[in-house]
Amino acid sequence: MAGYNAAADLIGRNLAAGRGAKTAVIDSRGAHSYADIDAATSRFAHALAALGVRREERVLLCLNDTADFHTCFLGAIKAGVVPVPVNTRLTRDDYAFMLRDARAQAAFVSANLAPVFEGLHDRVVLDGGELARLIAPESPVFGAADTVGDEMCFWLYTSGTTGQPKGAVHLHGDMALTAELYAGPTLGVGEDDVLFSAAKLFFAYGLGNGLTFPMVAGATSVLLEGPPEPGPICRLLREARPTIFFGVPTLFAMLLASGEAPGSGEHALRLAVSAGEALPPEILRRWQEAVGVDILDGLGSTEMLHIFITNRVGDIAPGASGRPVEGYEVRLVDDDDRVIEEAGALGALEVKGPTSAVFYWNRRERSVETFRGAWTRTGDKYTRDENGVYAFAGRADDMLKVGGIYVSPFEVEGALLKHEAVLEVAVVGSEDPDGLIKPKAFVVLQEGREAGEAELQDFVRGQLAAYKYPRWVEFVDELPKTATGKIQRYKLRA
Repeated sequence: MAGYNAAADLIGRNLAAGRGAKTAVIDSRGAHSYADIDAATSRFAHALAALGVRREERVLLCLNDTADFHTCFLGAIKAGVVPVPVNTRLTRDDYAFMLRDARAQAAFVSANLAPVFEGLHDRVVLDGGELARLIAPESPVFGAADTVGDEMCFWLYTSGTTGQPKGAVHLHGDMALTAELYAGPTLGVGEDDVLFSAAKLFFAYGLGNGLTFPMVAGATSVLLEGPPEPGPICRLLREARPTIFFGVPTLFAMLLASGEAPGSGEHALRLAVSAGEALPPEILRRWQEAVGVDILDGLGSTEMLHIFITNRVGDIAPGASGRPVEGYEVRLVDDDDRVIEEAGALGALEVKGPTSAVFYWNRRERSVETFRGAWTRTGDKYTRDENGVYAFAGRADDMLKVGGIYVSPFEVEGALLKHEAVLEVAVVGSEDPDGLIKPKAFVVLQEGREAGEAELQDFVRGQLAAYKYPRWVEFVDELPKTATGKIQRYKLRA
């Protein structure tokens, strides 16, 4: 794909279609047209040059969901600079690692996160007023860098089994393809749609939902700047009138439990989408009954950028991820890497498609394990029935999906072991009443020492991102182990 710049394409196709005055983004500050996005991204591209940031160098983006994300993300891509959006809920140590690993030349950060970044980098620009002042003097016209489709475009960090994140490197050609292969054919996204994603823009899932999909189709995206809590989300569903809502199973369960979810006639939704973790059939049934629209569950990953197995309108298999998206091939392999043909057999899921990341930055060994030629190993165990429907059966490693975000049990264990009363600990996934997976810690205390569940939960919250704390702590006399001393986690899960 020669002579292709992703930002120039996503913005330029709308200007060429006469949608310059159309609202592209609605956020807490108001409405922003496609022409506004074009001007702001051009000014940002010029500002990067003025700061001395060169093509292919990285800039870290730790931004809440506002149009400033579009300005910085697409503006960097226009300039041939590589944006690295990161989770806004991480710790100071996490950000310090990512800044070092990416060799970021600057960080663009939401103002409420300024204290976390203090002293981490000598060039931190806060969103809102500071960013506006930086780009205001610059020209609203910028000739996009002469990148190509196979050139490095942006990175997304994903958690690893050791807790150390891995930077998945994506190309310019990846973004629009997720919309052309999935959003258009499966969701029917068109220019009259209004899309709202509770999953944030720094996630691969949220990036597609809230930026790529609407811009490819010429639609409008509604952004929620604050945390995805039931009250603000339900108000937005009623007042902003989105037509497609993107969430994760934990959130759908929260909305239903709140009693605030809009009923039929109180919203403009035609469809909801779920990803990040398996959607329990009971949550699907209750949502259909309460809200009156379907949820299309699907499977995607940071490495593949968006959903590649999905349920479809009129073809929903409750409790399953569905069938492959057109343009992707999926297979199951056994422990000897032999392809499994028989229906119902359990295997490791691999996917082949045009949106795969090319490698993990500075992680050769993990890259070789995951990116196997044309095939990408997902790390998930799946089954396939006689109708070609794929169903999640667990992780191939011990990683947990909590609210759609990977959590390393080893990281949580490491945090608990710092407590003076803890002798041994093992963390596994356990189902809550809605059938969703949350971390559970089995703890052996030091002889003569005491600690309570709430005390240990607060202790973990003080070290790690809040969503990683164990929802339950069970105190045991000993942990089950093999003859060689390895913890038998399957016994704890049982």
